[in-house]
Amino acid sequence: MKKGKKFIEVLNLVDKDKQYTVNDAIDLVDKTKRAKFDETVDIAIKLGIDPKQADQQIRMAVNLPHGTGKDVKVLVFAKEDKASEATKAGADYAGLDEYLDKIKKDNWLDFDVVIATPDVMSMVGKLGKFLGPRGLMPNPKVGTVTKDIAEAVKLSKAGRIEIKNDKGGVVHAPIGKVSFGTEKIRDNFLSVIDVINKSKPSSSKGIFLKKITISNTMGPGINVDTTDIRDTLKGFNAAA
Repeated sequence: MKKGKKFIEVLNLVDKDKQYTVNDAIDLVDKTKRAKFDETVDIAIKLGIDPKQADQQIRMAVNLPHGTGKDVKVLVFAKEDKASEATKAGADYAGLDEYLDKIKKDNWLDFDVVIATPDVMSMVGKLGKFLGPRGLMPNPKVGTVTKDIAEAVKLSKAGRIEIKNDKGGVVHAPIGKVSFGTEKIRDNFLSVIDVINKSKPSSSKGIFLKKITISNTMGPGINVDTTDIRDTLKGFNAAA
C-alpha cells in the first residue's frame, strides 16, 4: 500500500527509537495531526504485571480534569426515585424494565456508560452477554454501582473514564482531543499516569510503568521517557 506524502511527512517528525520527554511528546501529538476531524489523543501503557494473576488486575476509574471532549451518553438502571435523581443529574436514559427489555430484545447499545444502583444489579447482571464484551457492565470498583447516582452521573458526564488492562498487560485510554491544546492534554495525561502508578499491586515486582506511548488518531506512536514521567509526576503532585 502506497503511503501518502502527508503521512510520510508526519512519520518523519517522529523518531521511533527515541524516548521523548512528556512535554516534547505532547508537542509532537499536536504537530503530527493530519486529519480534517478533531483527532482523539490516546495513550497505551505497558505495565509490569502478570495479567493472568487475579491480584494483579488493573481496573479503576480516572477523572480527567478537562474531560474527553466527547459527549458521553449515560444510561442509569434504577427504580423510580433514583431514576428521577439520575435524570436531574443529567443522565440521558434512566429507568429499569424499559431499558432491560430494549437491550435484550433490540440489542440497543446507544450509550457510553452504564450506572446502576446495587438493588437492581441482580437484573442488570443478566445483560452480561450484551454489556460485558463492550466493557459496559456496571462495577463497584469503578464507581458505576452506587447509591450516589447523581454524583456518578455528573462524574461520567464530566469525563470520568474506566481503565483496565488487556490480556497483554497493556492499558489503553483516551485523554482528550488534539484541539484541547498541549496544556490540557498534559494535565489529562499526567492524571491518568498518576492514578495508575499509585495502583501498583503489591505482588507486582520490578518496573511497573514499562513503556508508555502517546498518539493521535491518525498519527504514529510517540514513546515517552518513563524516567521523565516519574520526575514530572513529582511536580504534578506537588502542584495539586
